Amino acid sequence: MTSPIEAIAAIIKNFTDEEPKLPLHVGEVMDLWTAFTAFKEAHTLYQVALNTTIDRDLKAVLEEALACSLADTKRVEEFLIKEGVPLPLVNPDKPESDPSAVPEGVKLTDDEIANLISVKVAASITFCAQAMSKTIRTDVGLLFFSIQVHLMKFASPLKNLMKSRGWLRVPPKYSPPGAPHPPK
Repeated sequence: MTSPIEAIAAIIKNFTDEEPKLPLHVGEVMDLWTAFTAFKEAHTLYQVALNTTIDRDLKAVLEEALACSLADTKRVEEFLIKEGVPLPLVNPDKPESDPSAVPEGVKLTDDEIANLISVKVAASITFCAQAMSKTIRTDVGLLFFSIQVHLMKFASPLKNLMKSRGWLRVPPKYSPPGAPHPPK
């Protein structure tokens, strides 16, 4: 059995070995296409959230998320075009609007916004890891890896903001039957 350091070194070596340019396989194309679609969908969510919240800290987090996501999405888009893969149809950008003009029955709360984005980011991190594990081509693997790193860098400040505002939804503690109960 290898140590965690040896395993990480082997993964990095796998992504840095030079290889002849192989054609994309169907799994890589599907994962890139799905990522592009999901990231474009996230832009809509970020734009709607920016049109809804008046919280300065949440707005700053959302603006950073949108900027990073736009850059990552552009990289995926350019990669797909370069490889000759047609782009999926996506929703147009949302126009800016005044948060006070959004009716209460439609308006998302800051708590809802933060939790929606948190779940989407967690799912995207997992998706990138799965996509990366299926790649054959180094460039595809590195693309998903770099996007995953950007997502993880964004997730930490979001989680800290959610904790500080009481928005973080924590599941109940679990004690298996028969386990000793810690003192209260």
